[in-house]
Amino acid sequence: MSVEGEIVVHAAYVVIVLGLPGTMFWRRLTGGSGWLTVDIFLGACCGVALECLLYPLGRWLGMPLLPLVMPLVAVILTAIPGHRPPRGRLLPWWSIAGVAAAVGVVVLWFVRAGSQFITLEGPAANRPNSDTPYQLALAAELTHHFPPQVPYVAGESLSYHWMVYNHIASAHWITRAELDVLVSRTVPLELTILAVLGIAATAVVLSGKVVAAPLAALLSVLAADFSPWSWSANDGQFTDGPLAFTQMISTTQALAAALVLPLIALTALMFRRRPTAGDWVVALVLISVLSVSKASMLPLYGAGLAVAFLYLLLRHRRLSLPTLGLAVLVAACYGANYVLVLGSQSHGVIWAPAETFRSMLKRLLPTTFESGSLALLVLFSAWLVAAWLLPSLGSLLISRERPDDPMPALLGGAVLSGVAVTSLVWQYSMSQLFFIRGTFGFGVLLAAWGLASLRAQHLAMAVPAATVGVGAVLLGRSVVEGEPWRCADNSCVETAFAAPPLVITAAIAAGVLILGLILLMVLRKLPARAWAALMVASALGATFSTAPAAIAAGGRPVVGKYESIAPGGIEAARYIRANGGSQDVIATNVHCQRPVKPPCVSMSFWVAGYSERRVLVEGWAYTARSSGRTDRQEALAGEFWDPELLRANDVVFTGPSIANLEYLRKRYGVRWLLLDERVNPAPGALDELADLRFRAGTVRVYELRIAPTPNTNPDLPN
Repeated sequence: MSVEGEIVVHAAYVVIVLGLPGTMFWRRLTGGSGWLTVDIFLGACCGVALECLLYPLGRWLGMPLLPLVMPLVAVILTAIPGHRPPRGRLLPWWSIAGVAAAVGVVVLWFVRAGSQFITLEGPAANRPNSDTPYQLALAAELTHHFPPQVPYVAGESLSYHWMVYNHIASAHWITRAELDVLVSRTVPLELTILAVLGIAATAVVLSGKVVAAPLAALLSVLAADFSPWSWSANDGQFTDGPLAFTQMISTTQALAAALVLPLIALTALMFRRRPTAGDWVVALVLISVLSVSKASMLPLYGAGLAVAFLYLLLRHRRLSLPTLGLAVLVAACYGANYVLVLGSQSHGVIWAPAETFRSMLKRLLPTTFESGSLALLVLFSAWLVAAWLLPSLGSLLISRERPDDPMPALLGGAVLSGVAVTSLVWQYSMSQLFFIRGTFGFGVLLAAWGLASLRAQHLAMAVPAATVGVGAVLLGRSVVEGEPWRCADNSCVETAFAAPPLVITAAIAAGVLILGLILLMVLRKLPARAWAALMVASALGATFSTAPAAIAAGGRPVVGKYESIAPGGIEAARYIRANGGSQDVIATNVHCQRPVKPPCVSMSFWVAGYSERRVLVEGWAYTARSSGRTDRQEALAGEFWDPELLRANDVVFTGPSIANLEYLRKRYGVRWLLLDERVNPAPGALDELADLRFRAGTVRVYELRIAPTPNTNPDLPN
């Protein structure tokens, strides 16, 4: 089946298996939001959460198709009198059209750019980015096993947030799509669309205004990601929105970004009315799934809850029991995740104030520049923090129907906590940036809620003001040509960093002033709220996304500098998948991302990924033992912790014998050997002691034989 055909099949699966039962679950238990369209959008996200909880049970019982009972249960419950969900209103056509336009931008970006980043076929597929084979290996593990282990170090406990791989594995069993297509194509597209729909629905719940739906949806794909420098617009460390390369290689983040939205909407409903037992059930499902989806997302929501609780207590002298109950659920689920899933490990995260800014700045500077410049570090850090906070300016425009509504405090608290954590901790692979990426949806909701609170006349004024912001950021990006790391002196570097933000600020100030004076001349009166709308809208315009430029230019494959996957390796791994059982174990001589040149960066995961089988020892990065090292070199290129096991594995590829082959077979259950001739040539004895089953490129696949039982009776012939 073509990729296009698999996308169509996947869409049908999302609607029937996830969307319909998820909507029934949401509406039946929460009573709905009052808008049917909103409930459908939020229900689709809930359907994914339900599947993520149901699939592991089915996998453990040997019934991986268990999630197919979800639509059946939904139909039965809907047919039973008294179990039909409440009625709801439809959003007006123009509101739905605005949301559809945002979804169209996502699809167009995916076709033109997102689907081009990761190559699935041809020679370029052997040069993937470092994350995609890892994602594929974990998806393969959850496809065939539960509880999961590290698939590339058989027997090692998996200490990673693996919830999204339940979704991918379930989709694989139901749609029969290839895992690499799901990991790199259909699931990122699906989760991005669900996030856009979810953010539109949540904005309506928060504001009570249907205009919030298209505003939030369009902001999520066209704005809210401030990149003042031309070179930062396409840099993964500076892009936090969903239409970016980072979204395509981090399905964990994509799932968390989609599932936190119905939780935010449910929280708003629980604050504004008496919570029901159904509300608590839905909250428990969403919080438990989020706790194992991405380690950075649930703490942001929890911090927002804390700020909301303090807001109600200190400002309104009210003790919020729903806030306390939700906080208990968050603490219990995240605590269980930290102990049972993450193994109580820090995974290399350390307390290091401002190290995030130093690390981001250092990689952008020429080697001759004095990176210790405090002034440049302060300037760079200030602009980054401003960029992260900019979408939250929308909170200045929010008008609440209830003065004691704590939701603005919750959203703002989540954003501020994300900025604080990112600024104060550091991890060798910069994973602390996922805290700031997690704030993206919270910031968009604040911006959309603020704009939706404007009167129609003031909202109309916001359109030209946003255009001013777009023009300002495009002007700012154009004032400096070239990148700072190509500069020959300090003055060039300082100009490259300082000039674009300063030009953008001056252009926005001048544009708002001119626009305000024009409106004042026409209308004869411009109240303070109208001036605030102009300033906030122009600032939001400055967060104009690079997605339109990416759509116009098209995407290019993001490939490595060398073939980390051996020529013929994908075909060889798939031969094992087609001719072996899911419990088979592979031994390989491939351990390094670049097998022909030291140092050995132990980030080889492709054998486990494409074979969908556990490997005795392939790479060993991204495990609890290696990630616990705070030094990047030690974490990614350090020694394997079990040298005896590694020697027993490697000796069969250099000096094979019946004894050492039998040791692997009997002790570790090894059935297959995958040898890459780039690491070492195949010893002649191996052809005599094992059966060569497949050969392609530089890869050979051997199947171990069952050694004959030694004859202990001398009177009988051997």
